[in-house]
Amino acid sequence: MGLEEKLPSGFLLTTVEQVAGWARKSSVWPATFGLACCAIEMMATGDPRHDFSRWGMERASATPRQADLMIVAGRVSQKMAPVLRQIYDQMTEPKWVIAMGVCASSGGMFNNYAIVQGVDHIVPVDIYLPGCPPRPEMLLDAILKLHDKIQNTKLGPQRAKQIEELEVAKRRQLPLLGQGA
Repeated sequence: MGLEEKLPSGFLLTTVEQVAGWARKSSVWPATFGLACCAIEMMATGDPRHDFSRWGMERASATPRQADLMIVAGRVSQKMAPVLRQIYDQMTEPKWVIAMGVCASSGGMFNNYAIVQGVDHIVPVDIYLPGCPPRPEMLLDAILKLHDKIQNTKLGPQRAKQIEELEVAKRRQLPLLGQGA
């Protein structure tokens, strides 16, 4: 017979996961990784008209050790891929990635040996943002969807279980080499 049984559901009571999720989503610090024309639209998202600081993102970090969101905007060359991975590895846990634009998502119109055909070959991506280039409003929408994902992220052993389930589901979606078609 705890206090939560005497009060109506949702009345002033919450879980630690919900509080932690709210705190995380309200203080996301992005590490901007602008590589091409999408970077201009990403910069426009910080202007007074769009102002992503309304969602606790006013500190765009130039250092990966103080960032927990990487926005990859534009095409990633083969030479830039190791640098991108190094910056991702230096970011603090938990960390998230938005692939902004068709070039970051799938290589775009650059189907050649010099361009990585999707940043998900280098780092795990949480949100894919289509467009060439995507508008600032689309980036804000992707950030809000990421906030929902962050809010509902589990903690502790439940988080490890949730990550494992998501990885298994993702592996089932990918075509594997060596298996019959």
